[in-house]
Amino acid sequence: MIRYEMDEKLLRYTFGDHPPVAEVPPGSVLVTNTQDCFAGAVRTVDDLPSAVCPAFNPVTGPFFVPGAEPGDTLALHFRTIEPSRNWGMSSTFPHFGALTTTHTTAMLHPPLEERVWKYDIDVAAGTIQFRARRSDHTFTLPMDPMLGTVGVAPAAGEARATIVPDAHGGNLDTPEIRPGTTVYLGVNVPGALFAFGDGHARQGYGEVCGVGVETAMNVTVAVDLIKGTPTPWPRIETDDRLISIGAARPLEDAYRISQHDLITWVAGLTGLETLDAYQLISQAGTAAPGNVCDPNYTMHAAVAKSIIPGLNGYDGVHENLKNLQP
Repeated sequence: MIRYEMDEKLLRYTFGDHPPVAEVPPGSVLVTNTQDCFAGAVRTVDDLPSAVCPAFNPVTGPFFVPGAEPGDTLALHFRTIEPSRNWGMSSTFPHFGALTTTHTTAMLHPPLEERVWKYDIDVAAGTIQFRARRSDHTFTLPMDPMLGTVGVAPAAGEARATIVPDAHGGNLDTPEIRPGTTVYLGVNVPGALFAFGDGHARQGYGEVCGVGVETAMNVTVAVDLIKGTPTPWPRIETDDRLISIGAARPLEDAYRISQHDLITWVAGLTGLETLDAYQLISQAGTAAPGNVCDPNYTMHAAVAKSIIPGLNGYDGVHENLKNLQP
């Protein structure tokens, strides 16, 4: 087991241009911790992110995986993702979110106000508490911890801001990256250089206001490397589903990418001809947005393993990592 204690001074805001903070060989279990998208600077409803945050969306890492080369696939099985504090923060921004004017969606009306909400987190009970800012209403929501950002270094020497989702991963903001999932990412540089962060105690599909219930996380992840097998877009495997993620603007293209990847993935796993796989996923698949607010939007396409008996990705890596001993 490898333990790495997050160093606040080494939190990163880009993928692809930083030296590794630690080495994590294939077959290892990494225990570490992460920050929220505000780097812990937003603590009260009076802390406006624009005033207290010099940057957004830090990640822990990058971690170097010996033997990883372009054309391989990195497998990250998230065993635990658990809030490390009893509070979380969310907000609206004047020019960020699905329902406000932005730099690419020009409107004549004023942008939304910047406003902050604080949530109480009860890890033992598995709940979070919403409190309205303009009334006395409160609501108890089930906790559903996830990581908004998981990625590797991009290809071609590129550095990408952590808030941008793309083929390398990044700020995917899908609630599907929760405990018990395996994330597959194509390796673009020697060592893969993976990193993650942006903990959410929960987030709705689409992340409509642009911000989940942001909180710091303790994370345990099992790591493996699949040699000689490329993965074109981020993929997720759970005990009962295969999921492909697409990231682009407009949202229709993110949808198309995710559907195309799932169809070709299932065709390769089953031996189905492409149009037969297209027909099968058209009738059996599901789709949902990850985010519709980031520089790229994300969509995921999923199919239940029960539809196709024996369907497993990457020759059982998900099951192997679940059972990997530290």
